Amino acid sequence: MALTWVWIGMILAAAAYAAFSGTAAETGAAAAEGAAAAVRLGAGMLGGVMFWSGLNEVMERAGITAALARRLGPLLRRLYPSSREDNELARDLSCNLCANVLGMGSAATPAGIRAAVRLRAHGEEGAPSRELCTLVVMNSASVQLLPATVAAVRASLGSAAPFDILPAVWVASGLSLAAGLTAVGLLYRWD
Repeated sequence: MALTWVWIGMILAAAAYAAFSGTAAETGAAAAEGAAAAVRLGAGMLGGVMFWSGLNEVMERAGITAALARRLGPLLRRLYPSSREDNELARDLSCNLCANVLGMGSAATPAGIRAAVRLRAHGEEGAPSRELCTLVVMNSASVQLLPATVAAVRASLGSAAPFDILPAVWVASGLSLAAGLTAVGLLYRWD
């Protein structure tokens, strides 16, 4: 709620400045162009999100997600011990991990939410479990081998080489994942 008031204050301050400085017409034109650019960007991203979400659904129905869960089992059991006895949790975790690694963006969210709900059910009342914190860190860091959503945004904005950011994405997401997992390990060791 407080952020709403911050935005309203910023809009009112910009409108007041435009009125007093005599640039109301230019400010209105810039606001309209910004809104049009936001719609174009949203439409450009919508196609990518629809494609990756559909691919995710096809993978799940074809049993690919279950196969990936079996392949990723050793890693998932180490990070999330609750997944040993909960096959649905293992499936949701592997689907979320694969979607994040492939840079599917919003397509990873439903599986991540399902996994978080299942992890919360396995945990204790009160503070979040180590497994839930690990899931949040891994989703926030989002190590991406192929940042498809970012590339789609770059392509929709006219980039000639939308994937030329790969090395920077790999380094940044790898470092953020390492820092996040280290923080989870240290904070839960002190608990």
